[in-house]
Amino acid sequence: MTEENLRNPASPLRQGWTLPRPKNIPGPSVWPAALALAMTMSVWGLISSLIVTGVGAVLLVTALTGWIKEIRDERIRR
Repeated sequence: MTEENLRNPASPLRQGWTLPRPKNIPGPSVWPAALALAMTMSVWGLISSLIVTGVGAVLLVTALTGWIKEIRDERIRR
């Protein structure tokens, strides 16, 4: 890519090149990390205590619900 194209993103691309997809990427979210924590707590609770398993299960349902809701809301906005 020439120096002109690097400075000016609106300039035409090389022949045969296209813009990368997707143009719109999802925003940052806390739900994947919450889901990972919930799964870890659920498995760890099987070894240590049923209370930890219960907290992990509640967090798992909450995180999964929040993530699905966020995905649905994002799809509606587009």
